[in-house]
Amino acid sequence: MILNRFRVHRSFLAFLALTAGFFGASAFHHASAAEIHVSPSGSDTNSGTPDSPVATLARAKELASRFAGKESVTVRVADGVYYLSDTLVFSPSDSGSQEHPITYSAVNEGGAILSGGRRLDLHWKPYRDGIYSAQTEPGLQIDQLFVNGTNQRMARYPNYDASKKTAAYQGFAPDAFSKKRAAHWADPKGGFIHAMHRSRWGGYHYQITGKDDSGEVTFEGGWQNNRPSGMHSDFRMVENIFEELDAPGEWYHDADQQTLYYKPASDIDLSTALVEVVRLRHLIEFQGSVEQPVRFVTLRGFVIRHAARTFMDTREPLLRSDWAIYRGGAIFLTGTENVSILDTEFDQVGGNAIFFSNYHRHALVKGCHIHDAGASGVCFVGDPDAVRDPLFGYGRKNDLAKIDRTPGPKTENYPSDSVVADCLIHGIGRVERQPAGVLMEMAARITVRDCSVYDCARAGINIGDGAWGGHIIERCDVFDTVQETHDHGSFNSWGRDRYWRSDRETSQVAIDREPSLPFLDAVETTVIRNSRWRCDHGWDIDLDDGSSNYDIYNNLMLAGGLKLREGFRRRAWNNITVNNGFHPHVWYNNSGDEVFSNIFMAASRGARMPSEKAKGKRVDGNLFYSPDPNARDKYRKFGWEVNSLVGDPLFVDPENGDFRVREGSPAFQIGFENFPMDQFGVKKPALKAIAKTPEIPTLITSANADTSTPHSRSTAAVELPTFWLGANASSLSGEEFSAFGVRKEDGGVALSSVSADSEAAKAGLKDGDLIQAINGHKVKEVSDLLAAYNQAGNADLVVKVVRNQAEMEIAIPTAAYVLTESQATPDGFSKLVVPSSPKGTIAASRSTNNAPLKSLIDGRLENGYGPIFGNNVYLGAYRIDLGSTKPVSSVTSWTANHNGQRGSQSVTIYASNSKNDPGWDLTDRSRFTPIGTIDTTTVKPATFNAASIRAKPGQSLGRYRWIYWQTNPVTDKGENSAFQELAVE
Repeated sequence: MILNRFRVHRSFLAFLALTAGFFGASAFHHASAAEIHVSPSGSDTNSGTPDSPVATLARAKELASRFAGKESVTVRVADGVYYLSDTLVFSPSDSGSQEHPITYSAVNEGGAILSGGRRLDLHWKPYRDGIYSAQTEPGLQIDQLFVNGTNQRMARYPNYDASKKTAAYQGFAPDAFSKKRAAHWADPKGGFIHAMHRSRWGGYHYQITGKDDSGEVTFEGGWQNNRPSGMHSDFRMVENIFEELDAPGEWYHDADQQTLYYKPASDIDLSTALVEVVRLRHLIEFQGSVEQPVRFVTLRGFVIRHAARTFMDTREPLLRSDWAIYRGGAIFLTGTENVSILDTEFDQVGGNAIFFSNYHRHALVKGCHIHDAGASGVCFVGDPDAVRDPLFGYGRKNDLAKIDRTPGPKTENYPSDSVVADCLIHGIGRVERQPAGVLMEMAARITVRDCSVYDCARAGINIGDGAWGGHIIERCDVFDTVQETHDHGSFNSWGRDRYWRSDRETSQVAIDREPSLPFLDAVETTVIRNSRWRCDHGWDIDLDDGSSNYDIYNNLMLAGGLKLREGFRRRAWNNITVNNGFHPHVWYNNSGDEVFSNIFMAASRGARMPSEKAKGKRVDGNLFYSPDPNARDKYRKFGWEVNSLVGDPLFVDPENGDFRVREGSPAFQIGFENFPMDQFGVKKPALKAIAKTPEIPTLITSANADTSTPHSRSTAAVELPTFWLGANASSLSGEEFSAFGVRKEDGGVALSSVSADSEAAKAGLKDGDLIQAINGHKVKEVSDLLAAYNQAGNADLVVKVVRNQAEMEIAIPTAAYVLTESQATPDGFSKLVVPSSPKGTIAASRSTNNAPLKSLIDGRLENGYGPIFGNNVYLGAYRIDLGSTKPVSSVTSWTANHNGQRGSQSVTIYASNSKNDPGWDLTDRSRFTPIGTIDTTTVKPATFNAASIRAKPGQSLGRYRWIYWQTNPVTDKGENSAFQELAVE
């Protein structure tokens, strides 16, 4: 019926045009309201017919609004460039209706270009060194310069290098704005500093205000991150500095002197070049509300170009997520229903491309190509006032006794029931470094379907919190993400909702009483399914702090694997993680998490878990295909993977990305079901033809793993357990730093198994603490911890600790300490003298070579091997039986640096007060107490060397009968220490 009405209107246009004077203008406009034509060659005094088009969309909108909701209206926009003098604003009066929608459509998709800029008519003349200059009009401000349709670069240091795709800013320098560098700048005012976050969680931006009297650069800004910790010391870049104009494609505009300087590339002919600058931030706005929304308006087939950068106004915190945002975009919408943006290209816009703010229902973004955006692609961000008990900033905490117990939002002012479908989104974060291809925050039931998202500075798809869930992400292809940043995922989410606190124990107590608390905001399940993910600088799918109520299935993960941190009720099944596996980080007790029927290609890598209580509902029934034969069994003692299998899944064609499994695969025994491998990403033919796909990795399996190294599988290195003050201490590895919220560059040593009676607990340390310094000495890994502890001797300690991602210092009066001494001769020892009558009976866990075992307690030192464990023997152990339980004040061992390489020690001391032989299973805490670890491999040994763990005078290490020395090789060839003597006092 609508199409017939259109035909009737068109058939009478010519007749009505002739009779307009008789019937009056209103009759003519009513008749032409069904179809209004716009052309660059038109005039706004025209009637809008095909033969008499108007010139601007503003005039077309004015004509259309007269019949909005009464007649279906199509505004047809001819090919050409439309420079918008002002933002095109749609208000509720411009709405259509379900029966009579309003459509603004390019006659030919991609032919009608809407520009937020203007064209400059310049007269260029040579300046110097390949730079040209041109006079500009008074008052002109230039945010971006486009030449022949391509965005050029402000003069910058260091210069842009496109080959450095994953380097910060494609070129960075620690001295970017140093005093020395700035000495060559006459006046840097108006320049910009861009710097990565200290932990590479996005970036900061600052505007230079000048130089102070000492020559230091002054600036303001840095509010673009919701977890600020200062700019990175290395990853920095400056732009808009005249003296840095030295590379092809760079420009600088001196507004005071009304002069534009530009160094063109060799293929640019300035006499014919099209030069354009940006004027508008928002090209199109929809300005409605919950009470009066803009309804049933469609934009179709346009190119959106020349939107200004907005990085200095990116400052609104998105609740307690890591992000801040600028609430705006090239198309900015607030308060809409049934608004669609279809088949539209967003070309090099300076900020967000599409931003849905506050109230929206049934919005549709489909068939769009969003590329090279300064910030995010599509954003759905609700009103914080719709959130119950909202907080802003990571460190803020709710009083859980007082929070609102009402589930869900408290107003309707948020996006919901909307779709992003069949879109190609890439080149995200060209200016800002904390964007996403698609962002959902304070929103419900957003579907992202059939989208290809890649080449992103940070996440491909990001959900900022659990409020209010119900999202569906399906059949997407997301890869080459987190390219310049760190600690994130191709998919990333947070769940720092009203129940969540950074001091997790407080939340745990409250949730133990009220298991419904995590679901007050995450009220509906979010589904991630049938998609392909690849992140080489983080995780493929990363559910971070508190993320709850997720179903994750039928996903192919090509690089980073699956991470679940904190949160409740996450179910992950029927997924494939290529060359990687499952990363459980910091779970709550009784989380209800289930991980089953997946194909993993690496052992699970837990961070601060699992434990007896924090192990979820079910992590079992998976298939492991890994060069590590023990990959399945890493956490078996916690009940994980007891029914899982090890075997080749028999992938169909992994080299070409087909990871379905063939008939006879053991994957079918765990309940795995094949899912399509040809469904990922954009489907629209024109977009699919230009869309990239991820690189498919070569499988790392037992069949092709490198076994040529000295520590191949039969003699694989095994980490020596490290204990400090009675707590287990371990270096961070892989992506574990994420669990502690620290930079990978800073590292740290994590404490676990901090029993209540340990010295660590008595000193105020807790399970999950991260040690980063002792007495001012940085601690990046275990060797640093032990070296700093050794150096402290019997002095008290001041320990820098990261707890719940916050730094603190703890003073520790030392109860036990390490003492070392090295001498050229056996009789040279003055502090650690070999006892003349050693006590006890000696034994070893396995056979030793060279000297007999009894020589370890004969009171003599010789420059020989002693009773040594063979090369590549890991976790060998010696022990002394004291005959009865008695107080122990010191445990000491002496070595000879035989052949110049056997004098160092890497040893952990255990003790037992068992009446009977306790055996050799030193992991059994019912029998063995860890005393501490000694590592002298960082100290150059002398001919003879001694190391001792000792109690302070008048104290003891405890009452024990059995003392054990568990050792590891001390050379890169797998050679063990040449122990000469062991003693217990």
